[in-house]
Amino acid sequence: MDLSAIVAAAKAPPPPPGASYVADVDQASLETVLGLSMKYPVVLELNSPRANAAEFSDDMVALANEAGGAYLLARVDVDANPQVAAAFGVQAVPAVLGVVGGQLAPLWQGTKPKEEAKAYVAQLLQAAAANGIVGRADPVSIDAEAGPDPRFAAADEALGAGDFERAVAEFDKVLAATPNDPEAKAGRAQAALLARVATADPADVLAKAAAAPTDVGAQLAAADAELMGGATQQAFNRLIELIRNTSGAERESVRVRLLELFETVGASDPAVLKARRDLMSALF
Repeated sequence: MDLSAIVAAAKAPPPPPGASYVADVDQASLETVLGLSMKYPVVLELNSPRANAAEFSDDMVALANEAGGAYLLARVDVDANPQVAAAFGVQAVPAVLGVVGGQLAPLWQGTKPKEEAKAYVAQLLQAAAANGIVGRADPVSIDAEAGPDPRFAAADEALGAGDFERAVAEFDKVLAATPNDPEAKAGRAQAALLARVATADPADVLAKAAAAPTDVGAQLAAADAELMGGATQQAFNRLIELIRNTSGAERESVRVRLLELFETVGASDPAVLKARRDLMSALF
């Protein structure tokens, strides 16, 4: 068996503190969860409060979170979802099944000691790796009280020291390992903004932009200054208008900068939501 996939998975970065890889699933969401097995293994735990297996269920949760995304634990309450138990032919609970690439692999029925359950799941992960299913699940949730994420320690230290360029480089290291990490992307965008404005005089920057409305560099710097000054919507509007009046590489550079500023402010901010709609209009 080719062990390279297993080795690569073992070298994956540590999960953020407080990350949970456990999802409560019902009949309506089951199909979506099973579809995830095309990317990474899914372990189904079918259980019931009547089974008096709370300790076993807690062990399953602990194992899933210790695995850090090597698989997703999907828990089904069969009392609330009897159709799911019937579909899998489960006669008694707890019952545990694996799903890899859309294919079911019954693991065991009844409770098992934590270490024995871990061994069964390890066999499932090996089978998944042998079939090229080596993706990692994203956290279902993260406990905000779990403490700072150690992955960002170097970046945080650089930010505290005012070394914003080094902070950008440290965030880049995290993103190299986890390219879609939203916290790392936001941190990098904020550090890059601070690096750009650290030595700039906002009044001078805005004056230069007013005097050179077609100068892309001056307008980008002005948007940075506006954002730092709290004029978020004004900064976004400036860049969207610039996108409307540029083309080619210049237009793309403005679009990329605008997306970075979105990361800085946060995806759910009303100003970002409005600016995203305006950006689509400007582009198309």
